[in-house]
Amino acid sequence: MVSFLFFFCLSLFAEESTHIVREAPSYGDAIVVGSIGDARRLIPILASDSASGDITGLLFNGLIKYDKDLKLTGDLAESWEVTDGGLEIVFHLRHDVRWHDGAPFTAADVQFTYQKLLDPTVITPYSGDFKMVESLEVLDDYTVRVTYKEPFAPGLSSWGMGIIPKHLLENKDINTTDFGRNPVGTGPFRFRRWKTGERIELSANPDYFEGEPYISSYIYRIMDQSAMFLELQTEGIDMMGLSPLQYKRQTDTRFFQTHYQKYKYPSFGYTYMAFNLADPRFQDRRVREAINYAIDKEEIIQGVLLGYGRVCTGPFPPESWAYNKDIKPVPFDPKRARDILAEAGWRDSDNDGVLDKDGQPFVFTIITNQGNDQRKMACEIIQRRLGEVGIKVKIRIIEWSVFISEFVNKRRFEALVLGWGLSREPDPYDIWHSSKTKEGEFNFIGYNNPEADRLMEDGRRIFDQDERSLIYRRIHEILYQDVPYVFLYVPDALPIVHARFHGIEVAPAGIGHNFIKWYVPENQQKYRLLQ
Repeated sequence: MVSFLFFFCLSLFAEESTHIVREAPSYGDAIVVGSIGDARRLIPILASDSASGDITGLLFNGLIKYDKDLKLTGDLAESWEVTDGGLEIVFHLRHDVRWHDGAPFTAADVQFTYQKLLDPTVITPYSGDFKMVESLEVLDDYTVRVTYKEPFAPGLSSWGMGIIPKHLLENKDINTTDFGRNPVGTGPFRFRRWKTGERIELSANPDYFEGEPYISSYIYRIMDQSAMFLELQTEGIDMMGLSPLQYKRQTDTRFFQTHYQKYKYPSFGYTYMAFNLADPRFQDRRVREAINYAIDKEEIIQGVLLGYGRVCTGPFPPESWAYNKDIKPVPFDPKRARDILAEAGWRDSDNDGVLDKDGQPFVFTIITNQGNDQRKMACEIIQRRLGEVGIKVKIRIIEWSVFISEFVNKRRFEALVLGWGLSREPDPYDIWHSSKTKEGEFNFIGYNNPEADRLMEDGRRIFDQDERSLIYRRIHEILYQDVPYVFLYVPDALPIVHARFHGIEVAPAGIGHNFIKWYVPENQQKYRLLQ
């Protein structure tokens, strides 16, 4: 299952050592987080963008979650048994969980969420994991038995999906309900208000089953990266992801060293340029291969990321056990690119500097989202390098929510630059399987490779990690050879957090694993509880 919770799911290493703090934690204060993108719908099974994923991760819980050491542990489920060779999981649910409106959480909510994940009218990208379920039985109010059609290796981890309330959503159209703007969950924070394009506000849940968060308010502010950095300089926001330039140079001052703490880690995801494979030009693998040779990925890493990243070779980042280390990135080779394009019938017959075929010039538009300067600059380098081999590229920058809903989901693009943040479970089915091409699903480029499909299906049936890794390494190889994406880079994540926040614990799962334990000493608190 794909995860968009960049901050809350990724491993990292602190640039500076964490201070040892001995004072008792205090309740109160707010954390103000900057983001370039607004959420779309705050319903976990519909949350296909990073902003929605960030917020729903604070409002809702799954049955299980990853702990700080990346091991599966209980969340809404206090325990479980996996039996019959993995064909059956019995979940024992917690008895002390209530929805934010006070209603009790029960097995009926789990059953309802499962039914909605499989409802063909619900526009969810996450149904693939749950189609493997033969049956879900409610044994009593706090016990659920899940039986699979066949062994399904990602089965347990898939129940990290946020559970939604039956009593509020039964007989509602999940795609259009106003619940997506006024969510009620079980999580550590409650929804307070949402001003579109400006901010989302949450308040601490005093009845949270793991204990009330020390931080009383979570404020998610939406703005472009330049404005965000200005707000950081005036302490108007407490946390954001820095650009490489901001990280390397603009925060290397006494002010930032005193008032903030920076972190740097390899993000568990990658940035890519995707082709719309319904476009006849990009259906020719030779064209995609030529474009891959024509783009200098190291130039992007050094020029845009200032070295804070690595070349990407496929669908798994280097930290994943599914990664194929034998796949080497193709070299930057514009001559070879031109030769391959010529073989594919693209030649500059009228000497105007632009290749053409059957009287049509090779001109296409790359779209990407507003507010991400790194992607914009990457597009500009791609534009220049492809121009040098005779392909004219235009660039269009689109506001985030419109970009996703009107262009990505509706396949209204020729090529786009975007990124994936990935789950620790490497199952690539939802992004790459040929069945996952409906609106709202993740195979929005229309990729279809029968061998890759078969391998993805096989990889889900095998529990032994060594055997699964052989399958995923082959998938890695196929995808790099097919070039449905130009895999660009694995960026380093560069978050910065205000120094008044204590209790941050660096672990393999990141710093967000114990977010409810972050606190601000009473004499350093900045905000009163917002009403």
